[in-house]
Amino acid sequence: MFKNLNIIEPILKALAGEGYVKPTTIQERAIPAILEGRDVEGCAQTGTGKTAAFAVPILQLLYSGRKSGQAPRRTAGRVSALVLAPTRELAIQIGDSFTAYGKHTGLKNTVIFGGVSQKSQTDALRSGIDILVATPGRLLDLMQQKLVSLQDVKYFVLDEADRMLDMGLGRDVNRIISKLPHERQTMLFSATKSQEISKLMDSLLVNPVKVAVTPVSSTIEVISQEVYMVDKKNKKPLLVDLLKGNSADSVLVFSRTKHGANKITGDLIKSGIQAQAIHGNKSQNARQLALSNFKEKKIRVLVATDIAARGIDVEELPLVINFDLPDVPETYVHRIGRTGRAGAEGAAISFCDEEEKDMLKDIQKVISKKIPVVEDHPYAGLRASAAAVNPSSDKGRSPRQKPYADNGRKNNQRSRTNTKRPASAQR
Repeated sequence: MFKNLNIIEPILKALAGEGYVKPTTIQERAIPAILEGRDVEGCAQTGTGKTAAFAVPILQLLYSGRKSGQAPRRTAGRVSALVLAPTRELAIQIGDSFTAYGKHTGLKNTVIFGGVSQKSQTDALRSGIDILVATPGRLLDLMQQKLVSLQDVKYFVLDEADRMLDMGLGRDVNRIISKLPHERQTMLFSATKSQEISKLMDSLLVNPVKVAVTPVSSTIEVISQEVYMVDKKNKKPLLVDLLKGNSADSVLVFSRTKHGANKITGDLIKSGIQAQAIHGNKSQNARQLALSNFKEKKIRVLVATDIAARGIDVEELPLVINFDLPDVPETYVHRIGRTGRAGAEGAAISFCDEEEKDMLKDIQKVISKKIPVVEDHPYAGLRASAAAVNPSSDKGRSPRQKPYADNGRKNNQRSRTNTKRPASAQR
């Protein structure tokens, strides 16, 4: 129970209003440590509840400081807490979480990111805020314009640090860190722990509490996984047939490139399937509209690239399809982790062509699991390659006349049994 974590009443009231009763593992471990003033090193992938793990204690510490008169007064352009996120979508999601959990505290937060006019963001900064959630580029822009000062920051969060580095934001992040006060409390979260991330942790954190939950090398057990061996030219008709034979009402499709996402979306629309694309070349308004339409089920399919997909938090998403396999095997875990959230079951289907066989082998090595191959489908290809990648995939398996149609009905039935969201924070 959240009340057992010594959380104050205003925040408990907000959590109850959000339907949260039982904390997730990372929240149970991180919240007490942060409330004690400790730095935290968190290794957690999406869907583990890490946003609440740092947002709740930061809100409580700021609220208590304000009540006791120890916190600095709100001043234009100055902030007490800073959260850095790699993408606009994730920054907005984190900002929404701070607003929801802190609505009874009187604390103010705002979100800043590039790709839109800065006026509304600078207006909010001038009015005075307590918590700033930012993407690195826009934050540096506003710092250079003398519209943001970091000299009062007491609490600093670097979220999805691995994605920051993957996106080439390491230099920007270091420039921001150099402007932070030496005396501060720092929380760093990453889904993976490369040598580069380890060096960053060592340079930022002082005697941190280490919290590791659902390491990236393991995939969530409730997610059923299948791979279709298919020639590249047949991926489009296979996708259309799968969607028409599957009753899942919300499907997230991953493309490796922005151009590919646009093409897939156009092909689906021509086939009578409602779809929109979300990627870095889209304007912020277009990205937010596509995401909103997907969440509200105005469209059935959202086609996304990996970077744009960071921050997509959709409840009861029954199916993820990897139209293209990712170049980085760990990214596969992030992708399929969009389904099977909050304890619900989900399904992940991947397409693999001739050029992607090595990627599939790398993915299976990372997750320490063979992904079953579906060979009984109208566009079956690479049969010999399938045996090489997954020699035991069909042992003891009876043929299915319509594997994707049956799979869809099964997944839809499972998703209906999980329509009520468990009372735990999954942000």
